[in-house]
Formats: sequence, structure tokens, C-alpha cells
Amino acid sequence: MKRTKIIDALAMTVFGGEIEVKGWVRTHRSSKAVDFIALNDGSTIKNIQVVVDPAKFDADMLKQITTGACIHVVGKLVESQGAGQTCEIQADEIEIYGLCGNDYPMQKKGQSFEYMRQHAHMRLRTNTFGAVMRIRHNMAMAIHTYFHEHGYFYFHTPLITASDCEGAGNMFQVTTKNLYDLKKDKDGKIDYSDDFFGEQTSLTVSGQLEGELGATALGAIYTFGPTFRAENSNTPRHLAEFWMIEPEIAFMDQEELMDLEEDFIKYCVHWALTHCKDDLEFLNKMIDKGLIERLEGILKETFVRLPYTEGIKILAEAKAKGKKFEFPCEWGDDLASEHERYLVEEHFKKPVIMTDYPTAIKSFYMKQNEATADGGSTGYKGCVAPGPTMQGTDVLFPQIGEIMGGSVREESYDKLMGEIERRQMDTTHLWWYLDTRKYGSCPHAGFGLGFERLILFVTGMQNIRDVIPFPRTPNSAEF
Repeated sequence: MKRTKIIDALAMTVFGGEIEVKGWVRTHRSSKAVDFIALNDGSTIKNIQVVVDPAKFDADMLKQITTGACIHVVGKLVESQGAGQTCEIQADEIEIYGLCGNDYPMQKKGQSFEYMRQHAHMRLRTNTFGAVMRIRHNMAMAIHTYFHEHGYFYFHTPLITASDCEGAGNMFQVTTKNLYDLKKDKDGKIDYSDDFFGEQTSLTVSGQLEGELGATALGAIYTFGPTFRAENSNTPRHLAEFWMIEPEIAFMDQEELMDLEEDFIKYCVHWALTHCKDDLEFLNKMIDKGLIERLEGILKETFVRLPYTEGIKILAEAKAKGKKFEFPCEWGDDLASEHERYLVEEHFKKPVIMTDYPTAIKSFYMKQNEATADGGSTGYKGCVAPGPTMQGTDVLFPQIGEIMGGSVREESYDKLMGEIERRQMDTTHLWWYLDTRKYGSCPHAGFGLGFERLILFVTGMQNIRDVIPFPRTPNSAEF
């Protein structure tokens, strides 16, 4: 007999036939007359109830079936007499695959997420993390489906690189050298000539620069893979290893980029509401009671498109009326999450795409807005800023703050080089990138979406460490 997944068994409407299921025990309630075993195999948030007549089975064997044990059941699928379930299984045969002792770390209910992070290898078996991981899978499928249907090509960029896309220097080094016996040159600098790649290399912080190369050849590409940031950030929003979605599109302007950002994220939210109904209902009940309403609200709203300069004015007016912010928010400041969330949750009460950030707080590759005679600049919808700005497009969401960051890329070689020189950047490892501006340069744009931040929003979870199977954070690389 072939095993039936529990998600399929629960959907059956023809009763009386024999069925075989396998899975892990959620609960086992015993009485003299009958035992009830709640069984789950990970295919759904819902358990199937196995009804056991104790007279048909060895009593010592039944006692061994505790929470977490893995069993194989053959029995008759019947219509359930209990509320909240359509069917159950009357057991004829039970085989124990794996016992689970009293020291099973996920045995008790009401454990904190902090406790479960210490047992990340076992927390996946809980209802909450099973729901999160199924949603994570569905979001990955939504991403691939969206881009495939819209004519994008899935483009694989390297994880090992000699260039720093963001210019921040927070990168993990890749080497085969003996760190206790480093070869150095006459100036005392490390000599990488005998290292594997013959030069200093690191794990990538972004595939964007290589993605731009793909866009200038294939027209529209997207990357979806792991990225790494060596930032010592112990916050609920940061990981050292996370996944990024980064599309790059030739011949796209700022307005079209914002259209893409809004359409893409609404597509992903709609996919979750359509394909993850049971898991979302569970999380809405147990984790965040406003989750489904908030997700549905995203689909109904048109995102506000707000120049940074106008956003600063709104924040200044809020401060003048008594709103207190922990961090400064003058023109030229990089906005903190509290500022972003105020704009989204209190002022507009809908998602915001913030545009035209000051040049000094954004990356070198962003397209520069037109300068004014007094040293300012003119950006989106003619908004005049007091200083130079770039065509950035950050999507701000409730609960999260910035969930997506994008921009039109500077296609002019001279302007790009001018910004690189102003920042005193080393271009040794960027020669290949600069070639795209020398040979057939074209207008293009793209964005980066942190996959885990999307999962945070869609699941209602509060800590980014709880939406990835095995989080990598400072002082934590177990499992």
C-alpha cells in the first residue's frame, strides 16, 4: 500500500477504505475505552486523528507512543464524529519507527521562541515553525513564478567575490591561508598571491553588480540566493546570512521601477493568501491576530510615492506637534525604522515608496537627479531638495519599516566615475563593472528584497531569526 500524505487524507470524502499514513505524534490521549493519537507529517498544519482500540494492541507498545514519536499507521478512513475535523483513522496496525523520550526538547507547550532557537534542529517540528517554513516555500515559488511569467531570466551570481557591492566593508573573508602564519609583503600587508584565488576574496553582500551585467545582455534578470553581511547587529531585523531577491531590468525608469515593486510584492501577498490559508489562519490565531487583515489591506491599497524631502517635512511637523523620536530625522539623515513606521502606520496608514534620497546616504551606483543652480536637486514629480539626491526607491511597510530597496542605476560613465572619485573608492576590482558604462551603456534599474523580511511580514513573526531554518547571527553558527 502507498502512503497517503495527511493533507490528502484530510481532503478525502470517500470513507470506509483502507489507508496508510506516517508521521510524528503531536499528542496521545489514553483512556480505558479508546486512545486518540494526533498525527502530523508536515504536509499541513492540521493533524489527523488516529483512533486506537487498546484491546487490539499491546499495552506496553501504546505507552511508548509519546509526543514526538514517529509511527506508521494502517487503518480505515471514517467520517469523524468529533467537531473540527472531517475524517479520522480507525487503526488496525501501528508500527513505531522512532521513540521519543521524556527529554524531547519540544515536548511541552508554551515554550518561548528564545528557548526554541537553542533547539533549532527540533523546532521545525512545532506547529508554528512548520507553518512558517511552508509559507517560506510558497513565497519562493511565488517569486520564481512571478518573474518567469513576466519574462525574466533566473540569473546565478557568484557567492565568492573580490568586490564589495555596498562599499561598507562588512564582508566575510574566504581564504585557504593559515591565519596563524600569514604571508606579508615588505609593507606589512597580507600577501594573497599564495591564496586559492590569488587575491583577497569574500562572501558576497549582494549579487546586484553582476546582475546588472545580466540585464545588459538578457534585458531582464533576477537573482535569488544567499547573501552575507558581517555586521555585529543583534537586532530582530538582522542576520549574517540571509536570502535576497534582486531583479535588474534594462530600459526601466523610476516610475516603472516603482510600478514593478508594488506589483511584485502584492503578487507575493496574494499568493500567500491563496496558497497558505490554513497556515495563515493558525498564525493569525496564535501569533498575530491582525495578520490576515493586514495582508488583505496591502492588496487594497495603492502605495504612496513620497520624495524623501517631503517625508522629512512630515516628520518635522509630527515632532512639532509632540511626537517623540529616539533618533534624529533632519534632512540628510538616514531614516530609522521608527521614522519609516510612523509614515506608514500613523501618517499615511498604507505602504510608502520613498524616493530621491540624499546622495551621501545611498550607494554610489544610483542615478543622480538633476542639479539645481543653488546646489539642490529636482526629483520625482518635480520635488525640489536642498541638496544632491539620487533616484532611490525604498518600500516601507507596516511592522517592518524598509522591506525593499531599489534605484535607477547611473548609466553615465562620467557621472558614475565622478561619484566613485568623490567617495574615494578603490576601483581595482570594479573594472569589469565600469565596462558596462563604456560599451553600450543603457538606462536600467532594479531592487533588492530581503527574503526573510518578506517572510516576517507575511507570517506576523517578530524576530527574523524565526523565519529562517537555521539563523546565522553574531556568536551563533550552530546546526
